[in-house]
Amino acid sequence: MLADLVLPLECGGCGAPGTRWCEACQRVIAARADEPLLVTPRVDPGVPVLSLGRYAGPRRQAIVALKERGRADLAAPLGGALRTGLTRLITWGVVPTPLALVPAPTRATSARRRGGDPVTRMARLAAVPGTDVVAALRMRAFTKDSVGLSADARQRNVAGRIRLRRCVAGDVVVVDDIVTTGATASESVHVLQTSGARVLAVLAIAHA
Repeated sequence: MLADLVLPLECGGCGAPGTRWCEACQRVIAARADEPLLVTPRVDPGVPVLSLGRYAGPRRQAIVALKERGRADLAAPLGGALRTGLTRLITWGVVPTPLALVPAPTRATSARRRGGDPVTRMARLAAVPGTDVVAALRMRAFTKDSVGLSADARQRNVAGRIRLRRCVAGDVVVVDDIVTTGATASESVHVLQTSGARVLAVLAIAHA
């Protein structure tokens, strides 16, 4: 196809030719029986932070390709892994239903450059019966990109810069692609709790 001449057909996780997403990478990102696991970011959001795995290998490559290389097709396998993790949390009784899934906010400029917000897209793909995706948070204009910042600098960068777009009632899980220092998760939880939401956990595809 002409599209493959412009954008070579290769796996978004390992670069293997002839497929957009290979079975080997699917096995890597698929949640194991004991996942998602509890992790401890440097900035404590005050609620459990659960992750499907380390930000490395095919998981890292797929997230980067989705966010920075226009590989919108990779939202499906990543969102599917997130859905498995969410289903487990509900089955284990860690979180109840009904439940609101609130995507961690993305800078507006980044969302426009990426053709939409990938975190919200993955959250929608992860939604299961009894859950509803509510894009309740936004990042204020002129917030810096946090890539390369230290934990303290990340915390200062987002402090007071996450705003509520709409109120969320009841139980909430904050959904993110990567938890690095925990600064964005912590500020997101704070804003939601201040508005009256009961934030139960943060669920991420990966942690650094």
